[in-house]
Amino acid sequence: MSRKQVVSLILSCMFYALTIVGFFFFSVTLIIIVFLCFSLSITNFAYQCYQVHNDYTGAEHLQQEIGILNAEKNKLEMDYETLIKAKDKELEKRQESIDELTEELGKTKKALGDMTTRTSELSEQVQTRDNEYESLLPPDDDDDKATIDIIEVAKKAISELADEARKVGLRINISSASDRLMVNASAKRILIMFRNIIDNSIKYMQREGTLVITISAIDDDIFIVLKDTGKGLPENETKHIFELNFQGSNRISGNGLGLTQAKAIVEHYGGTIYARSPQGNGMGIYIQLPTT
Repeated sequence: MSRKQVVSLILSCMFYALTIVGFFFFSVTLIIIVFLCFSLSITNFAYQCYQVHNDYTGAEHLQQEIGILNAEKNKLEMDYETLIKAKDKELEKRQESIDELTEELGKTKKALGDMTTRTSELSEQVQTRDNEYESLLPPDDDDDKATIDIIEVAKKAISELADEARKVGLRINISSASDRLMVNASAKRILIMFRNIIDNSIKYMQREGTLVITISAIDDDIFIVLKDTGKGLPENETKHIFELNFQGSNRISGNGLGLTQAKAIVEHYGGTIYARSPQGNGMGIYIQLPTT
């Protein structure tokens, strides 16, 4: 009980006692005054009790609010800790990803370096091969840009090798829808190209048969197919027949220079040459030459 409540209670008791005694000794006016003082004292005591009650209720309510705020604070701290942990894990994963990407980048750089080195080596090999091919080109006394009839050159090559073809039983035929097909090239070099390929068929057919030379023109290109009926070569050997000094499983004496020189001549004029040889079904040489 507070000091104000004690004072109010004592005064109330005193005025109450005076009021009782006043009925016997005081006048009516004095009794009324004393009773009024008693009423005021008891009212003040009641008010003090009310104030204390309100203060207690307010304190209790405030304590509840403080409790709620503390609970919210604890929840926020837990949420914050959870968020921090989640962010830490996310950062760890990102760091792991960065490390993996860094490692992959290192591997890629190494692979790129190896590829650059390999490209340089291949370029050197290609340059060496090109130099070798250029060295295989036969000398040309004519104008390298002369216009020649490629059908006429093919017939000349056949005529020059007719005796050798006859000895082995090889019949050579030319098939073309045109009487003349003109191309800008050296007649001497194109003649050597035909001779080398025909000579290859004569040597490697190993049986009687035919060699058909088909010559045609499509737009600005001349297409030549030389197909014989010999035994041919396995596929794994056919892809090497234009390599210098290569001899297949049906090898005979010779230096293996003919088809390599033919390839050098074709590529010198910007053309392409390749071979197909279904084993047991002859050898086919396929040539494309630009007319200009």
